[in-house]
Amino acid sequence: MRTYHCFWLLFWAGQPHQSFLTPLSKRTSGFPEKEKVLVLSGNSRQDLHRSKRSWMWNQFFLLEEYTGTDYQYVGKLHSDQDKGDGSLKYILSGDGAGDLFIINENTGDIQATKRLDREEKPVYILRAQAINRRTGRPVEPESEFIIKIHDINDNEPMFTKDVYNASIPEMSDVGTFVVQVTATDADDPTYGNSAKVVYSILQGQPYFSVESETGIIKTALLNMDRENREQYQVVIQAKDMGGQMGGLSGTTTVNITLTDVNDNPPRFPQSTYQFRAPESTAPDSPVGKIKANDADMDENAEIEYSITEGDGYDMFGITTDRDTQEGIITVKKTLDFENKNLYILKVEATNTHVDPRFLYLGPFKDSATVRIQVEDVDEPPMFSRPAYIMEVKEDVPINSIIGTVTAQDPDAARNPVKYSVDRHTDMDRVFNINSGNGSIFTSKPLDRETLLWHNITVIAAEINNPKQSSRVPVFIKVLDVNDNAPEFAMFYETFVCENAKAEQLIQTLSAVDKDDSYSGHEFSFSLAPEAASSSNFTLQDNRDNTAGIFTRKARYNRHEMSTYFLPVVISDNEYPIQSSTETVTIRVCACDHRGKMLSCNAEALIHPAGLSTGALIAILLCIIILLITVVLFAALRRQRKKEPLIISKEDIRDNIVSYNDEGGGEEDTQAFDIGTLRNPEAIDDNKLRRDIVPETLFMPRRTAIARDNTDVRDFINQRLKENDIDPTAPPYDSLATYAYEGNGSVAESLSSLESVTTDGDQDYNYLSDWGPRFKKLADMYGAMDSDKDS
Repeated sequence: MRTYHCFWLLFWAGQPHQSFLTPLSKRTSGFPEKEKVLVLSGNSRQDLHRSKRSWMWNQFFLLEEYTGTDYQYVGKLHSDQDKGDGSLKYILSGDGAGDLFIINENTGDIQATKRLDREEKPVYILRAQAINRRTGRPVEPESEFIIKIHDINDNEPMFTKDVYNASIPEMSDVGTFVVQVTATDADDPTYGNSAKVVYSILQGQPYFSVESETGIIKTALLNMDRENREQYQVVIQAKDMGGQMGGLSGTTTVNITLTDVNDNPPRFPQSTYQFRAPESTAPDSPVGKIKANDADMDENAEIEYSITEGDGYDMFGITTDRDTQEGIITVKKTLDFENKNLYILKVEATNTHVDPRFLYLGPFKDSATVRIQVEDVDEPPMFSRPAYIMEVKEDVPINSIIGTVTAQDPDAARNPVKYSVDRHTDMDRVFNINSGNGSIFTSKPLDRETLLWHNITVIAAEINNPKQSSRVPVFIKVLDVNDNAPEFAMFYETFVCENAKAEQLIQTLSAVDKDDSYSGHEFSFSLAPEAASSSNFTLQDNRDNTAGIFTRKARYNRHEMSTYFLPVVISDNEYPIQSSTETVTIRVCACDHRGKMLSCNAEALIHPAGLSTGALIAILLCIIILLITVVLFAALRRQRKKEPLIISKEDIRDNIVSYNDEGGGEEDTQAFDIGTLRNPEAIDDNKLRRDIVPETLFMPRRTAIARDNTDVRDFINQRLKENDIDPTAPPYDSLATYAYEGNGSVAESLSSLESVTTDGDQDYNYLSDWGPRFKKLADMYGAMDSDKDS
């Protein structure tokens, strides 16, 4: 019969061994010393026979945070097949086997090698087995067991935040919720009271309280006022072990802010305010500022100012500055010191946002008295009217008074005033004014037909202070008088047919008058007395300001009289009566039987077709422009191109031509010839200047031929002397660069490159030795040296 042997697992909780190889010397008192046997068996078709039976045991306990120096003893594995001869070997596998937990393979003792923390891992699952050392085969089936880590109170409660921030309105009731704090404990909540947390308040009484189980903070004091204290710092403690002695604890800070409510009315710091305002203060200008204090903040401190009563209610206004919460008093109307110099106002300040819960504290408004003293200023004169309108007849004599303006100083001093006319408004000086009494009079004749209205400006200024002045417009209307005679409405030039009949109407006349007539013009027409009896025509007045010219006889002969001039007298019915004589031109023409003109001697009646005056002027201008263009083109064609200074690139003269002097100019390139200096015998004395024409012709002076061994310096001095005394030598100023200086020259190099750098180092006295042609240069540079020495 086949049977399976089982392990006997014996565990003792006690002190650890000194070494895992040594036998267990002592047992801890944490567990009873009674041997615990766990019988494990495999599957079998026969019943399992158990020996030394006890209770079933498949889990073991170990305290966390072991602080001893030796390994912590866990328990012992033992098999009933173990005869003590060392033939069996115990093996441990699973969580932490070989690292956290080790087993003595000979005795089966299990030990923990490190401190264990339940909060890191509370349960370890391991498997144990016994094998034969010689064969390596298991003598028992593998058994699984659990090691549970027993919790100890090694973690203090931790709040979810290090600092809490909360706020509540001021004046809140007792028990008002503020904030809830929460703390957690990492210990095992199922084992003892290690994780049971209780809250308490360490700082913040008597203003706040905390519920011990929930951590809810509430107000504990009535009517907390933000204006007295705004910030509160509360310290809350969370303690485990149900708050008992020996429990661990943690704290957090709660910053509580009281928010503002409108529980304070505005208050003026003083009951009376006084301001001064000059009477010249412009409307809408500020006079002063007042401010009521409100202990609240933000919108609860917003104030609205108003004037409730006072004798200046309509003279002053007040507005609120939203940034500073000040009341700004402004002027609404123009002030007048002479009329009223003191105003008393009552100003009220009211909160714009009132909380009905605090109306019991009193009215949320306050009032103050404002006294405004008007100060006198030197004001300009004031005219009696804002504008003056005057009328004057156009025939008034010069210096006639047409009206008077009046102005006076509004100040109490009543300074005298002088008047004047702004000449910018009366450029022709048609009017003038009496500076003392303001009487306006004419200084030139008036003509209504030329200008109907005259708009001038009169200035009134104080005599003692002319800067104080004011202006007023004066509108002068020129009234009409009958000073213009009526005249024809147009120039009349008509014709009469040779075959005309008697009493035939040939022209209708009308007249106009420049004068104004309130009832309408009435004109009368008649022939001049000298033409009334001898005229070949008659005039009929139609009594409607028109008249008709009729033939007096039948048939006219243009060869006998081609043109008739008929004088007509036109009169008006105004006073005084004005009349004028106008002339009507009548030409005699040949007509057909229907009275249509065929031919006439009067060229004015038949205008030949032709060009207008404007067209003729345009044609003339075009012809003139064309002629000018032709002349300019011909002049340009005749202009010759000037001879170039340098014809060939090889023909280069080392000349610097000086302009604006008596020199020869650009075209004089024969001043010096380098070849001449190199070969003095090759000089051509007969060569004349090409740039100027000499006034008199002198015969050229023949100079002596220089010797072959003549030095250049001697040659130049000789030629210089000869030219100084030669009247035929033209003036010429030039600067030549010589390529040859001769051997052993005393003057050394003539190049300016090696000259001194400043004029102050030059000595120009040698210019006096160069002859009369260099006298001007010697005077100029000699004077410069004299100035520097002085």
